[in-house]
Amino acid sequence: MTQLYGLYGLTDADLMPSDTTMLEQVEAALRGGMRLLQYRDKSTDGARRLRQALALLELCRSYDCPLLINDDVKLARASGADGVHLGQGDGSVAAAREYLGRKALIGQTCHNSLALAQRAVALGADHVAFGAFFPSATKPNARPAPLSLLAEARSELDVPVVAIGGISVDNAHQVLESGADLVAVVHALFTADDIQQQAQRFARLFHNL
Repeated sequence: MTQLYGLYGLTDADLMPSDTTMLEQVEAALRGGMRLLQYRDKSTDGARRLRQALALLELCRSYDCPLLINDDVKLARASGADGVHLGQGDGSVAAAREYLGRKALIGQTCHNSLALAQRAVALGADHVAFGAFFPSATKPNARPAPLSLLAEARSELDVPVVAIGGISVDNAHQVLESGADLVAVVHALFTADDIQQQAQRFARLFHNL
């Protein structure tokens, strides 16, 4: 299984209004050391979403970085992406595992609940995400999660743990020291003046543990 560890970037259609912008920003993050990417686009433009997923997959392959698709198992399989990330209301982890196969990477959002994470792993998830740990521009109404949850998850679960929600270079050390294996970031990465340099800053936090 692919080792999941490090900076986890999520695309944002508002921050990346064109294919060119998206690919340029993602490649800058990859050059800086991003280790996992999630393609997130809630639009109904299926042709664009497939086109962008295929382009991202080609780019990620050249940097040996797995690509996950947000919520959409059909797009994940059609594009050949490495897996999918599911919210609590986006279909069954077990069904996704059956549809995408045993090699697919399947993560699930578990908010602030260890019980949800335990259930996700039992159903076939190979990594889980908790948050928000800090106020989030992407999901301002996300339920707050305590840092202690990360340590609890590390002791109870045998899968990588993702921290998400308002994470920045300045506060990421708090979730890493608490037990997170990956930090999932949107704005703090893709709104930076120098995305490659910002990714490098995040990557250095993992080296300093």
